[in-house]
Amino acid sequence: MAFTEYTVGFGGAAGDGQASTGDALALICARLGLHQFIYNSYQSVIRGGHVWLRLRIGQEKVHSHGDRLDAVVALNQDALDRHKGELSEGGVLLFNADKLEADGVPAGRKALAFPVKKLTADFGSKPIMQNTVLLGGLLHIIGFPFEELEKALQKQFGRKGEAVVRENIGVARGGYDYAKGVVERSGAASKWRLGEGKFAMLTGNECMAMGAVAAGCKFYSAYPMTPASGILHWFASHASTCGVAVKQAEDEIAVANMAIGAGHAGLRSMCATSGGGFALMTEAIGEASMFETPVVIVNVMRAGPSTGVPTKTEQADLNQVLGASQGDFPRAIIAPWTPKDCFHTMAESFNLAERYQMPVLLISDLQLGEHRSTIDPAELNWRPKIDRGEVVRKAPSDGPYLRYKLTPTGVSPRAYPGTPGTLYVSGTDEHDEQGILISDVFTHPPTRKAMMDKRMRKMEYALKECPAPKIEGPADAEITLIGWGSTWGVIQEAIRILAERKIRANQLQFKYILPFHRKEATAILLRCKKTLVVENNWTGQFATFLRGQTSHTPGGLVLKYDGEPFEPMQIADAVEAYRKAKCPADWRYEAETPDPYEKSFVGNHYWNK
Repeated sequence: MAFTEYTVGFGGAAGDGQASTGDALALICARLGLHQFIYNSYQSVIRGGHVWLRLRIGQEKVHSHGDRLDAVVALNQDALDRHKGELSEGGVLLFNADKLEADGVPAGRKALAFPVKKLTADFGSKPIMQNTVLLGGLLHIIGFPFEELEKALQKQFGRKGEAVVRENIGVARGGYDYAKGVVERSGAASKWRLGEGKFAMLTGNECMAMGAVAAGCKFYSAYPMTPASGILHWFASHASTCGVAVKQAEDEIAVANMAIGAGHAGLRSMCATSGGGFALMTEAIGEASMFETPVVIVNVMRAGPSTGVPTKTEQADLNQVLGASQGDFPRAIIAPWTPKDCFHTMAESFNLAERYQMPVLLISDLQLGEHRSTIDPAELNWRPKIDRGEVVRKAPSDGPYLRYKLTPTGVSPRAYPGTPGTLYVSGTDEHDEQGILISDVFTHPPTRKAMMDKRMRKMEYALKECPAPKIEGPADAEITLIGWGSTWGVIQEAIRILAERKIRANQLQFKYILPFHRKEATAILLRCKKTLVVENNWTGQFATFLRGQTSHTPGGLVLKYDGEPFEPMQIADAVEAYRKAKCPADWRYEAETPDPYEKSFVGNHYWNK
């Protein structure tokens, strides 16, 4: 099946306006009913450095930033030099001829130099106008009506007054008309089926925050840490409208304890951080499980260890989340796949947390958390089912209230503080059914065992509520690609590429890490011919976890850990390399992002070297 798509890269220094230029194009695409995926590669500086925003447009749903580049909008010389070699055959390089020079553009690609000063002379020739000129030219090349750009600029600059709006529209028209006179439209231009816009552009972080509000979250605490800060930003901006108490604490230890305290008091509460902050939260996670308090905690992973690479993605915190706190205790670990899945997973997470009175840990990453894609708002359930679990509203009539009563399911009757007749002790030491500590003078092994068994029984019942994994794709596939969390979309697209190469592949993606469907996963894996695990880390953390749970040793690992996300072609090429190597045991493939300054680098893929 042929897909109509077009990918644009905007490059420059931090502060050059790539984001606003990309946002304008994204708004146009959304209004025209086209899908998008936006990947923003940025640095930890406010000004300077190199920022690269890649916007992929598709007639059908696109799940990653792809593996081709049809146009580059270069806002400085560094961006031009870095990315000119990435252009696909027939691609176009757009730049300001008054500032930049385009030497060494590969054959088969067109360098389109805009005389920006001349085109903006009637409007004052301000430096920032180059963005709007180039955007106007780009619109002609992609094949979108100029009227849509007018609407986008009206929305973007309307608050600054009509004079500013007219100025930007005039400058954009200059770029549009100039490109119209010197370059043909792209091949995609005649293939678009443009309709009424119905899509929103959302990140996984925004979807988590909105999904939490839909699920009844009333308390959010955080300490700012990239790439989880977007959740805090959304909550802070909408707190009063949504009726959520938002607290920025002095550190992540306080953050976790605030959220647990709010959960203990009866509120649906959550907090979020990245790996370094999660390290500080781990003792509190065990605390929540010991005195059986519901809380949702999100880890949006970045490249580590330590403070690592704050603005780059990785899936290397799985071991950390699995090992959070000490001892054995019940908790759920869930790795959502897409922004839409992030939204719906929140209601599920809060329900699990309250039904089983335990912490629920969500594990996301920078790729999923920060990068935007299209979502049809009609697909978001704003009124999900809410289950607060077993809550005692009055004192029991048949004896004392037992907060930690031994029950067949492991779930004890929960009372909100202040409920008459439900006084009990709540501590982090081991205790009996009333909460009386047994860890000091009168340590009692039978009580300890009974309480441990009670708490851990929750996992058996929680497992029944979590959907089991399943194969996506042909059942008789030659290769099964195994992933978890955010790699779902890019694996989907890799399988499509493999199908075009006459290689049958399918996918086994895991969302529920704990409790884990050991029986179902083992049965599926026994039916697979060959398996490769795809993940963004060095050691293959999920592959090790899967082996421990199922005894299945995958045929090999497809890994990427340079801070950049996978591209579909990298995974597809890994599968081909595996087949050519005759599927050796313990095979390892390390995908890498190419160095654009290598002279041999032409095209978007390192395998073209």
